[in-house]
Amino acid sequence: FGGKIIRAKELMHGKTSMIHHLDVGVFKGLPNPFRATRYHSLVIERESLPDCLEITAWTDDGEIMGVRHKTLAVEGVQFHPESILTEHGHAMLANFLKFGQPAHA
Repeated sequence: FGGKIIRAKELMHGKTSMIHHLDVGVFKGLPNPFRATRYHSLVIERESLPDCLEITAWTDDGEIMGVRHKTLAVEGVQFHPESILTEHGHAMLANFLKFGQPAHA
């Protein structure tokens, strides 16, 4: 879809951050914010995010932690919902399965 991936301000290997979100898609019904585990050194460059994607989650310092396509059933997160240190990870994965289904399913 375009956009740039750049080095993060800080390496986030096994560290946790508070994640703020729009309460849509995989984040629907989750506490806001919640703690998530991060294992990455790269992030999406906010200024290069294409118009077809919307930011759905971010950290206290503004790093993008979730995006979704505005018209397609495509969504992604920067952290690890399956990690034991991520709060509400099971609910997030359940949302993924629920919202990933066709409307008639």
